[in-house]
Amino acid sequence: MPPKKNPLNLNPLQLKTLTLLQELARLDEHAVPADEPGHVLVSDLPRPHGDHFHLGASVVLSRDASGLNNEAVWLALQRKGLIQSQFPVAAILTPAGLGYETGLRDQILHSSHH
Repeated sequence: MPPKKNPLNLNPLQLKTLTLLQELARLDEHAVPADEPGHVLVSDLPRPHGDHFHLGASVVLSRDASGLNNEAVWLALQRKGLIQSQFPVAAILTPAGLGYETGLRDQILHSSHH
């Protein structure tokens, strides 16, 4: 039997937020190793300008990033063991959070054209 998609039953906003935190964890300007092995501290969260913001070479629509400013979303991700919340300034992604397949990366990270 193949692994279940979204085994923690994250809602769409939680999935989008985790996807963005995972992408931030890949960018040197936003991420550093945390104290615990395998954990990554993500900080300096991007601020939208207009209807989008930039993550590395990608563009994210502001509507796909509302969870970055929603404490309830962060707390839900924390309860499920995916992050350690330091809302609103930082999140520590756990190994489970870094490895969770959200299936949204290609849908919400768009190639930058400017």
